[in-house]
Amino acid sequence: MKTDYHMHFEYGDYKIDWVKGFFEAAGKRGLDEIGISEHTHTFPEFEKLYYDDLILDDSPVGQFQKVWLKTNKFKHTLKDYFNFMGELKKIFKVKIGIEVCNFQDQDAVKKILLPYDFDYIIGSVHFISGWGFDAEKIKDEFLRRDLREIYDSYAGEVEKLAAAGIYDILGHPFNLRLFKNFPDFDVTPYLERVAVALKKSDMIIDVNTGTMYRYPVGEISPYADFMKIAAAHKIPITINSDAHKPEDCGKFHDEAADYARSFGYTQTVIFSGRDRGFVKLNR
Repeated sequence: MKTDYHMHFEYGDYKIDWVKGFFEAAGKRGLDEIGISEHTHTFPEFEKLYYDDLILDDSPVGQFQKVWLKTNKFKHTLKDYFNFMGELKKIFKVKIGIEVCNFQDQDAVKKILLPYDFDYIIGSVHFISGWGFDAEKIKDEFLRRDLREIYDSYAGEVEKLAAAGIYDILGHPFNLRLFKNFPDFDVTPYLERVAVALKKSDMIIDVNTGTMYRYPVGEISPYADFMKIAAAHKIPITINSDAHKPEDCGKFHDEAADYARSFGYTQTVIFSGRDRGFVKLNR
């Protein structure tokens, strides 16, 4: 069974004519099931958490992020999302997910999500001390910070996500390499910290091809060093495209399946109503 549970409608809108392309691409690539995982910045329920956490001063990072928060954000409520997905379910086989940023107030996140029946919830580290490190326009911040401290902070953020007890999946693990900022020190302690936290909280990892085709690094996340450690800890996986455009749904799925298989993985996880099952890893 081939699935893709990580994709977003944000570049378009909640209209059948826009989203049907995701399902058409899924069919062409032989996917059996897809799921949508809208970013929390789609929903006004999370707006305060972004303003609480992000750098919004007059620095280059702050200036960029102030504009980012005003651009195509907070346009649909969670109720809108579930209503639209309910209509989609009448036409397509689709699961309902969400991708949540690493907010500092996880109790607030829990209260926001509690009324809604998601099939799965992805937790992703998008911010390091208020800096959105995956944004190309502020990537120079990597040059102004100590990379060892960045890795330490990333591991700490994953530990907080895992301890919250909210999430099923860690999104695109260790995507700190997006702009080819490669460490010249031993990162094993940070990789181990993340693996231990995921194992303890029964989270799985998102083998994500988005970092292969959307960023300069051109590699699947998580990269090989973490995949080895995740496999050693027997942390399950799901394979996803992180598609933001319809034509990218399922992109490089077969390559990612081969990649996962090279670390000994033979199964992938499927979700329904926060319950999980295991199916054979197919390319």
